[in-house]
Amino acid sequence: MTKVTLYIAASLDGYIARSDGGIDWLSILNIEGEDYGYGAFYESIDAIVLGSNTYEVGLGFDEWPYPGKRSFVFTKRHLQSERQDVVFISDTVKNALVNIEAQGFENIWLVGGGALINSFLQHSLIDEYIISTIPTILGSGIQLFPPPTPEEKLQLINSKQYSSGLLQSHYRRTGQP
Repeated sequence: MTKVTLYIAASLDGYIARSDGGIDWLSILNIEGEDYGYGAFYESIDAIVLGSNTYEVGLGFDEWPYPGKRSFVFTKRHLQSERQDVVFISDTVKNALVNIEAQGFENIWLVGGGALINSFLQHSLIDEYIISTIPTILGSGIQLFPPPTPEEKLQLINSKQYSSGLLQSHYRRTGQP
């Protein structure tokens, strides 16, 4: 059975990026020797799903941020990549997830962005949420849970506070309200 985990950072006021997609405000987290559990999480996943705008942000990094993992990019545009580990999907999230599971992928990281997260939420396809709240108020930007967002009941698995002020909360979906 496939498990989808939303692992993401958000500002205190609920934004995952600036309006232009910028994530420079996350640089306050760059502390030598601290990865906020990212390494262990990354090793636990088989594949990645992300929206095309989030994919393009990743292309702007010095190195591809998702090495060694199959990345499924949801898009309505005709994008191409020379990377063998990137697959473009124009299907619905439900159908795509069935196909991803049929390929043997069991632990999926839902990277973002907001519209794709909302699509997964609309179909109750997110099993766990690991949300790192950053002690920054952006005031505007791309919302973590853009409306309309369905009600979802969650159970807290654990939370951890870091010296940077980041608060990471891990939740599991318990079902419908």
